[in-house]
Amino acid sequence: MSDSTSTGKGNGGVTPELAEPALRKASWKYVGPGIVVAATGVGAGDLVATLIAGSRFGYTLLWAAIIGCIVKISLAEATGRWHLATGKTLFEGWRSLGQWTSVYFAGYVVIWGFVYGATAMTTSALPLDALFPSGPGLQFWAILCGVLGLIFVWFNRYAAFEKFMTVVIGMKFLVVVYVAIRVAPDLGNALAGLVPTLPDGSILYTLGLIGGVGGTITMAAYGYWVNSKGWTDASWMKVMRLDNRVAYITTGVFVVAMLIIGAELLHSSGIALGKGEEGLVDLGGVLEDKFGVVTAKLFLIGFFATSFGALVGVWHGVSLMFADFVERIQRERKAKAAGEGAVADAGGMVEEVATGKREKSLPFRAYLLWLTFPPIALLWSGEPFGLVVLYGVLGAFFMPFLALTLLWLLNTSRTPAAWRNGWLSNLMLALAGLMFVVLCVKQVVDLF
Repeated sequence: MSDSTSTGKGNGGVTPELAEPALRKASWKYVGPGIVVAATGVGAGDLVATLIAGSRFGYTLLWAAIIGCIVKISLAEATGRWHLATGKTLFEGWRSLGQWTSVYFAGYVVIWGFVYGATAMTTSALPLDALFPSGPGLQFWAILCGVLGLIFVWFNRYAAFEKFMTVVIGMKFLVVVYVAIRVAPDLGNALAGLVPTLPDGSILYTLGLIGGVGGTITMAAYGYWVNSKGWTDASWMKVMRLDNRVAYITTGVFVVAMLIIGAELLHSSGIALGKGEEGLVDLGGVLEDKFGVVTAKLFLIGFFATSFGALVGVWHGVSLMFADFVERIQRERKAKAAGEGAVADAGGMVEEVATGKREKSLPFRAYLLWLTFPPIALLWSGEPFGLVVLYGVLGAFFMPFLALTLLWLLNTSRTPAAWRNGWLSNLMLALAGLMFVVLCVKQVVDLF
């Protein structure tokens, strides 16, 4: 989204050590991390939110869903641009802003991971429980999904992970688009929904739809997946931008398809669904009544692909971030002990991600275990109220934290001049930050 046209060359040229590498030609054959972020970022919760928007307001908020995808393009582009332009990971950037970022991230990633682990496993288990009603039960399926995700990420590197996520995105795409076509969308009303309007009582709901679609910690993980692909310098910038657009065009297709399903199948019939991801199971029943068992089963398979893909994506991406966090702190402590100052040399940290060394590290695997086994206790005991409140507060603050710190990092000398924000990137990140602050305040108020 950056509108900068600078090449880093002044009137007299540049010295060799400051010269930017030649930009590689953007090509579809390189696309990969964008597929991963699309498969991970659009989970069952996003599908439910969009489905309910369609059921309540018809096509009226279609424009908001599309704007949400544009906002995410700007955020993911900024994350990828930081990694490529600086040769540093996002956590290194956060660390340069002060130790307060580490305190926040540490609390967030530990508590969020504990509660999200249980949520992701349960969400993945719901469609399996619906597909096999006489099976072993929801808790069994949940544990199985968590353990399978752990095993897959533990024993595979990024290349295999990307191929798996490509299959997941293909299943999601085919199933959701098929169901949207099956319900016969009203194209006239759909086009009318592209005109920005706000029905009564829809302002905060609209902001939530814009901010929530594909907007999770996976936005921050995108830069790590870019490095894991082997893109480690600014020569990959055009490739990354194409990859990023593919991610959110794909996301946009999912969002529009689910909004069509909500508008045509639920809004026109006045059908209400259950709360949370259980609403997708209810939708399976509605589809069976309307279109038969095959369509209902296909939708539940797509629901499973959506949920399990998000689980595997988080197991991989957030574990990479946690490993970077731990190893950065360890390097700084070693540097202090050796009398080398407060900040350790970060050279090689991006290369460790790119070569797959980070995926074999102890912190990476420790966080995988944290996401999988401690949350199993919540599957029976329920989520403790205090933990849920803290999880909600930390989660509400993450997206404004990401947008505003990117705005800070990409407008200062921390970023090479050629790749700092232009006016368009600054506008998009500022609007995103403001929107997420409003949503954060709303969520905190709702929690208490």
